[in-house]
Amino acid sequence: MQMRTHTCGQVDTGSLGEEVELVGWVNRRRDHGGVIFVDLRDRDGLVQVVFDPDDPAMFAVAETLRNEFVIQVRGRVRRRPEGTDNPNIRSGEIEVLGLALTVLNRAEPLPFQLDDERVGEEHRLRYRYLDLRRPEMLERLRLRHRVTSAMRRYLDDADFIDVETPVLTKATPEGARDYLVPSRTHPGEFFALPQSPQLFKQLLMVSGIERYYQIVKCFRDEDLRADRQPEFTQLDLEMSFADEETVMDLIEDMMRHLFIEAVEVALPDPLPRLTWHEAMRRFGSDKPDLRIPLELVDVADLVKDVDFKVFSGPANDPRGRVAALHVPQGGKMPRSQIDDYTKYVSIFGARGLAYIKVNDAAKGREGLQSPILKFLTDEAIAGILERTGAADGDLIFFGADKAKVVNEALGALRVRLGHDLDMVEHSFKALWVVDFPMFEYDEKDGRNYALHHPFTAPHPEDVERLESDPESVRSRAYDFVLNGFELGGGSVRIHDPDMQQRVFTQLGIDKTEAQEKFGFLLDALKYGAPPMAGVAFGLDRVAMLMSGSSSIRDVIAFPKTQSAACPLTDAPGEIDPAALRELSIRVRLPPKEDKG
Repeated sequence: MQMRTHTCGQVDTGSLGEEVELVGWVNRRRDHGGVIFVDLRDRDGLVQVVFDPDDPAMFAVAETLRNEFVIQVRGRVRRRPEGTDNPNIRSGEIEVLGLALTVLNRAEPLPFQLDDERVGEEHRLRYRYLDLRRPEMLERLRLRHRVTSAMRRYLDDADFIDVETPVLTKATPEGARDYLVPSRTHPGEFFALPQSPQLFKQLLMVSGIERYYQIVKCFRDEDLRADRQPEFTQLDLEMSFADEETVMDLIEDMMRHLFIEAVEVALPDPLPRLTWHEAMRRFGSDKPDLRIPLELVDVADLVKDVDFKVFSGPANDPRGRVAALHVPQGGKMPRSQIDDYTKYVSIFGARGLAYIKVNDAAKGREGLQSPILKFLTDEAIAGILERTGAADGDLIFFGADKAKVVNEALGALRVRLGHDLDMVEHSFKALWVVDFPMFEYDEKDGRNYALHHPFTAPHPEDVERLESDPESVRSRAYDFVLNGFELGGGSVRIHDPDMQQRVFTQLGIDKTEAQEKFGFLLDALKYGAPPMAGVAFGLDRVAMLMSGSSSIRDVIAFPKTQSAACPLTDAPGEIDPAALRELSIRVRLPPKEDKG
């Protein structure tokens, strides 16, 4: 039996005079002088239902209605009285006169009101099924659906094949901790949940699939923040007989299609490209937010001979950097705010935040205000003002340390200043970052790590330096960046087993260890592996940015908290000791801290 003839979002002036049946939730009930008004809500919209006392039995039921009761209404569509229209909803010119009312289910008083914006996130996640009733949450899930649908249609039309890869797999070192699953049939051994389908999609290329995609769950046991979750969804794809231009052109076209389909926004054609070195030099980040006009400027050559070791030390260090960040009209900033920013950059390892306020640039040293001026020569000061383009009323911040520290500190400060000073353009700014370094040197460990992953191919022009100067080798990697977020990353893969072993050697992985961890891949590469390239896109981040939200939790139906817990189901939880014994597992908890 059909329970309704229309959804609440379908009833409008085109239905005048018709008898309709509606179902949904009571969004609000109002008593007005013997007449009861009910705003009835379903996922498509809202409609006003009127119950008058002419039918005492039905009116008595209407008097019992409370917020979130589930009801069925039969009624006749009529115009609202003059002056009572609501232009904000589709049904704003009409109302439904109730002819029959059935309560399908009652609702206890809610733990929070759905329209109360002050409710904490943890409380909303505890009752997520109620939180998802809010129209803005429903619209975010609709948007996510539009995104995935558009992705699938585009890739299906481009002759890609949707192939599922295993969820229970072998632990591999891909930069984060694995979630482990114990095996009952193999005591003492474990599966790992995949951080990505990387190895399997390369094997699919060896298999002759040629064009693969998958919208897939991935898992990483890592520290969380607003744009991360322990389980997340990505669009994963791989292409045979393809290079970086092939993949980037396809993805760029797909993203333009996606933004038109989902949010009716046109992205530029073509998108701008920055090399990794240029992005780090200008923005201190390999995922720069181009909506913010601030840029970093190198000044090491201007201060390498000053009698100020804070500047001259990094300026003369091959791994050091001295950079300036020019803030137009930042001179009005009080000292307390500068102290706050100094504390902020310390999070990234910066040991301080030098600055110069420009009061009157024409006066040179005399027109400036800063505790570091006494350490700088007139030539250095003039060079800094000229290079940064600082004018009266402006402020210049400085970073001086190892290049990694300066980039992270000033890169983050640049973004913080952009938001604090309302300098962020309201738009979508997308770009590609290319020519990443192949390796990242870790001074603490004294060894190289793969900047992306160990299956990324080196740039053909740099291969000869792979052993002699690995830090100078570029990779054939590319990242798609939008508004300061890396939405997707990919690369041309290594398809030659000898080249793969050369890269493993630079990462400290000898032949024995490589065979133990990646033997199945190395064996597959021996049997005619084609050239291949691919990319993975964070679907949660795409939906987050399109919706205008600041957290991916807002576009995931049932997300985890920042502590990787689920308030709704109270997961993770303890396991029955009998189940642990069956898995040959004994739990050893870390010792509790002595609070005394």
